[in-house]
Amino acid sequence: MKLEWSKYWIMCFFVVAVFACCEEEMPNPPEEDVDLTDIEYDPVSVSINIPPYVLQVGQNIPVIPEMPIPDENTLTEDGIELGRHLFYDTILSADSTQSCSSCHLPSSSFTDNLAFSVGIDGIAGSVSSMSLLNVGFYDNGLFWNGRSNTLEEQALLPVEDVVELHNTWPNVISKLKKHNTYPTMFRKAFGIEKKSEITKELAAKAISQFERSIYSFESKFDKYLRGEVLLEDDELNGFEMFLDLPGASNDAHCSHCHGMPLMTSNDYFNNGLQEANTLEDFIDKGRGVISGPAQNGFFRAPSLRNIELTAPYMHDGSMSTLEEVMDHYISGGKPSPNRDSFIPAIDLDPYEKESLIAFMKTLTDTQVINDERLQSPF
Repeated sequence: MKLEWSKYWIMCFFVVAVFACCEEEMPNPPEEDVDLTDIEYDPVSVSINIPPYVLQVGQNIPVIPEMPIPDENTLTEDGIELGRHLFYDTILSADSTQSCSSCHLPSSSFTDNLAFSVGIDGIAGSVSSMSLLNVGFYDNGLFWNGRSNTLEEQALLPVEDVVELHNTWPNVISKLKKHNTYPTMFRKAFGIEKKSEITKELAAKAISQFERSIYSFESKFDKYLRGEVLLEDDELNGFEMFLDLPGASNDAHCSHCHGMPLMTSNDYFNNGLQEANTLEDFIDKGRGVISGPAQNGFFRAPSLRNIELTAPYMHDGSMSTLEEVMDHYISGGKPSPNRDSFIPAIDLDPYEKESLIAFMKTLTDTQVINDERLQSPF
């Protein structure tokens, strides 16, 4: 009997040991493969709703165009919210000290008010940070030289730029997968089923959705066009000069590069900032690097919306005030083979100069820079 009981206990011990070994050999699935489908995915679409202008008699102001939104990245509440978090999160940088917002601050109309932004390693860039205001309307390249075609392409670049966030996307994605909240946010935004489906492309899509939500049409000038307010005499004269209207005291030729109503033509120009004897003499070739030597020295004409808040000015941040900018144009700029023909034709007296500056200040929209939906969620 004792022998039989001994055999019984030996068998029990063997069975327990086998199961224990099996448990060691069959670990839990990797963290990134954890199922997320128990989290509701119910995307709510978001539309860009802009009040229509009530056009004044005799003013041929184009209507605000429809924002071009790609079919594969339509705007949703959860997509924009995920993008807002990523935009402000220092998790994107290698040392967790900087984010997209480090160079695009709401209070500065999504610039940083520096001639050259400085990245995580203390290295300064070569151009001034451009405002993101109404960037969703740009369909002719992004950056000062237009090197990215879409916001989705653009959003991928700062993370791995050695001058900016100096990280790698594999490192960023690894952190996002392990994060306490981001997997849930990616699920709600894009319907992913596992953490392993988080990708840099989805991150870029989310950031792009947030950037498309940064739009501004509530300035004094917009309210004037909607018939809600009147412009002062100097502001009105500046507006008429800006458009070269018949009643203006002079033609300022501004709207050729800064077209209505976005206050940019969405194109590239040589505005006489660099002197060059030949097309190859430009120190910064700008758009020419992308499109060829004929556009050496060309740079994107930025929007003048909120221009009062975005100093310093020009692609190289070389001008501190709007007065300096006007003096540059009144001087005719520096000569070069492909300088825009309108630049030497600008000839304004002191009152006309101040009128143009007064008009440009009517383009200031403080509502957008204080909009709670555009602020940091942290």
